Amino acid sequence: MNDDFVFLDEFVPGVRWDAKYATWDNFTGKPVDGYLANRIVGTRALCAALRNAREEAASRGFGLLIWDGYRPQGAVDRFLRWSREPEDGRTKARHYPNIDRAEMFESGYVAARSGHSRGSTVDLTIYHLETGELAPMGGGHDLMDPISHHGAKGIARNEAANRRYLRSVMESCGFSSYDREWWHYTLKDEPYPDTYFDFPVALLGRS
Repeated sequence: MNDDFVFLDEFVPGVRWDAKYATWDNFTGKPVDGYLANRIVGTRALCAALRNAREEAASRGFGLLIWDGYRPQGAVDRFLRWSREPEDGRTKARHYPNIDRAEMFESGYVAARSGHSRGSTVDLTIYHLETGELAPMGGGHDLMDPISHHGAKGIARNEAANRRYLRSVMESCGFSSYDREWWHYTLKDEPYPDTYFDFPVALLGRS
């Protein structure tokens, strides 16, 4: 692993994580190529910004839960192959109820060249520090639907407020949002804006 890439939980004290693509709980329905450990990896610059975001969120009684950070290019390639496979319906209702698999790329929910592979993009949400419960956001991670867009109609007032709060925290700490996914943020001053890495997320073999 590149020396500038680290495990977020080691550099952002108190952060929670659930690396969805290392588990069966993602839109492909199984662990994804390149995710060999349930850990979140990112650049040191990403971690520094997330430390600030965690502190800002904590001041209002919230913690950060990270779903994805660095994403190997091989995982992105697997998404593309999966999108061309026959529909089995296992994850459609939860993750892409109103589009076909192939439309994920056309609609901008999945990219053939993902900012995640540059190491300074993160998928995350907030939770209540007092109870550990996730703040309601009007839809979960990787719900590929207009309801996930910033400013979406049809969600409750408190859900919209939680989205706005997360966005304000992240933007104040140097991140830019993505209009189609309320959970997706990229460090504005990312250290590798033109490099797409492909080393695996793994516990062993760090260099």
